Amino acid sequence: MAPQLSLEMALEIRFSESRLAIDANSLAVFMKKSIVRLSLILLLFGALPAAGAVSHKDARRALRNGELDIAEKLFRELISKNQRDVEAHLGLSYSLLKKRQFQAAYDSARHALSLDEYSSRGYALLGAALLGAGDFRNSAKAFRTSIDLNPREALAIAGLAMIDLYENRSSASVIGLRRAMQLDPAEPDFLLTFALAAARSERYGEAADAYERFLKISPLKDVARRERIRAVMDLLRYLVEQPKLYRVTGSTYAAAPMRVVDNRPIVDVRLNGSPDILRFVLDTGSAMSVISERTAKRFKLNPVARGGMSNAVGGSGRFEIVYGYISSLNIGDVRVESIPVYIRPFFGDNNVDGYIGLSALDEFITTLDYFHKTLNLERKQGNGSTTTVPGFQIPVRRTSSGFLSAEIKIEGLDGSWNFIVDTGASISVIASSLAAQEQTRRFAMHTQMRIFGAAGVSENIPTLLLPRVALGESSLEKVTAAVLDLDSINESTGFTQHGIIGGNFLSNYRVSFDFQKGVMWLADPSTVASSSGARSLRKEFNRN
Repeated sequence: MAPQLSLEMALEIRFSESRLAIDANSLAVFMKKSIVRLSLILLLFGALPAAGAVSHKDARRALRNGELDIAEKLFRELISKNQRDVEAHLGLSYSLLKKRQFQAAYDSARHALSLDEYSSRGYALLGAALLGAGDFRNSAKAFRTSIDLNPREALAIAGLAMIDLYENRSSASVIGLRRAMQLDPAEPDFLLTFALAAARSERYGEAADAYERFLKISPLKDVARRERIRAVMDLLRYLVEQPKLYRVTGSTYAAAPMRVVDNRPIVDVRLNGSPDILRFVLDTGSAMSVISERTAKRFKLNPVARGGMSNAVGGSGRFEIVYGYISSLNIGDVRVESIPVYIRPFFGDNNVDGYIGLSALDEFITTLDYFHKTLNLERKQGNGSTTTVPGFQIPVRRTSSGFLSAEIKIEGLDGSWNFIVDTGASISVIASSLAAQEQTRRFAMHTQMRIFGAAGVSENIPTLLLPRVALGESSLEKVTAAVLDLDSINESTGFTQHGIIGGNFLSNYRVSFDFQKGVMWLADPSTVASSSGARSLRKEFNRN
């Protein structure tokens, strides 16, 4: 069976912490502006303005308008005339940051700080570049240094709020981002981040309002992206009128039988009170749950919002973004009510009806026991669990798009790397940018793969054989990884992801998650006793 890649890329937001779309205004719009803009028109035709014509005001205007290529050229022109122009170096750093060129943005910020060691803006940009590259520890230090120098540095305040968002402190993130927006109300990036934090804190109306304000002040001219954001607004407005999302009723504990097919955990569920049994993959690679178009038609689930097209990892196709709503989902004796979902076509997954996203299980300690083939759900009491979870504890973060991300180490590669933890992916993945590095190329295999993804099938995918992969205190030798371009994921994660830890690694362990607290546990399944009733459940499951 061909490996499955379940990363759901029908994302409600194409958010990046430090990026706006790079779309120049049309020439007709420029012609209506003041004569100062004439230099920018010349740049569109590849002509540089005359010596002395470039000003900081021109460069800042281009940056604010989202004309990032133009802003970069103007700031470089200013620097060429005066290498000690701190403001120009800072402006260049911010332009590069919004283009997700984190190393270059970092270098420009460092250069500015070499000229002015007390520049709070320089430290804020340094922190933002480090955060975008996934270096949380040093980014937080840079942001705090910036605020020590200037308590009103909005970019640094927003940066710390983003760390709060990634590390599951959404309420603190909302507070910090409100402060950043007060200090710099014209920065669209802050509105996008605030919308994410507000939605994660169940402030759906505030999140929709923030997206609406973003569309009003943003220079974004990408029609498809604006359609996606409007669809999210429609979904959020719909959710405001619904009962509280992800309400848990029924039993506080369930041990449901689990199939493991192609390294993916599949459980039986029931939707909307129907007695019909459906097969869903438990998928930590998707924040929201997903159902197939076939299943939506069968249960007469009508779209509640739609808009824009999405690309997906693992396929060259595109599909429309469609949102639906499920009134209830039953797993064993556990019932979760009021669940928003994606509705999309499935490719190569004809025997699967949907995917359970991690948001649907936020109230539980969720354990995938691959050895005993059970899914164990235990509802948390207050802020914690009633039992001690066996195994090594590993912190995990939530990306902007809601994926789980953990730091892993690969033998032969220096440092640690951010990988999405994806139980719904049958195989692990290495980003093509990491695979292209000289120290990684020696792991290349001669075999190629065929991968089914959310948008179709990809053929002839190159593979690597990683000598040893470590996640926390647990490690596994000889892990096969497919090489894929993860740029589409990194446009929405907020901080760079270098790969995906899939089922060919995770299925060797007993894996437990506390999604709200941002931790997971890995244990040797052969040394952990089965949960109460697991064996009898498995017998009944196998008999059926």
